[in-house]
Amino acid sequence: MTLIFAHRGYSALYPENTLKSFREAEKADADGIELDVQLTKDGEIVVIHDEKVDRTTDGKGYVKDFTFNDLRKLDAGRHKKKLFSQTEPIPCLAEVLEWMKGNKIICNIELKNGVIPYEGMEEKVISLVRAYNMSDRVVLSSFNHYSIVYCYRLAPEIETAPLFSEGLFMPWIYAESIGAKSMHPKYTIARTELIKASEEYGIAVRPYTVNKEKEMHRLISAGCSAFITDDPVLARKIRGMYI
Repeated sequence: MTLIFAHRGYSALYPENTLKSFREAEKADADGIELDVQLTKDGEIVVIHDEKVDRTTDGKGYVKDFTFNDLRKLDAGRHKKKLFSQTEPIPCLAEVLEWMKGNKIICNIELKNGVIPYEGMEEKVISLVRAYNMSDRVVLSSFNHYSIVYCYRLAPEIETAPLFSEGLFMPWIYAESIGAKSMHPKYTIARTELIKASEEYGIAVRPYTVNKEKEMHRLISAGCSAFITDDPVLARKIRGMYI
């Protein structure tokens, strides 16, 4: 069965990368969530997509220049005010892993270290995942494939997945060569034949970010392991046609 991962939580309706968004994804019966991590000035792993807080909060500046306490004073729910009036803080990764203890959600943690090379990010993330005994429920992904290889060397028990937005020749061979058990391509380059060849080879494919019904049908029909979507409710509706 093709699993459904909620992109930054249930981000179609709720503030992305917040606990509210993750909880709503769980209520929508998503099989997993996808989130992004950055590093604060004082070394806290926090859940936010952009290197700057400007787009998703009422603050301005780079995440790396904020202490965790100062970052917590920002409102990460402001861009969904028409649907959600409560203030939402930027969560730390530990809070998300703590919440996961009460469910069976799988978590794809994307390391956002391609623009800013956060020193020690891999060690900190892996340490937290191990501390919460979530090694079998976490997938570590990144566009920074050096980081993915480093994660694999540090923690071979945690699944890794390279992210890529452009076509690679026989990407399942590449994934295997860097110790990855899966790959997360942009859906536009995840051709049906690529998915079938990769899945048959034993490398799971989880395309991002899939919001069109036609693409959901195609990926499920192709036998895709999972896909990442902003709208888990729509995705479950489409998947229900195949069960």
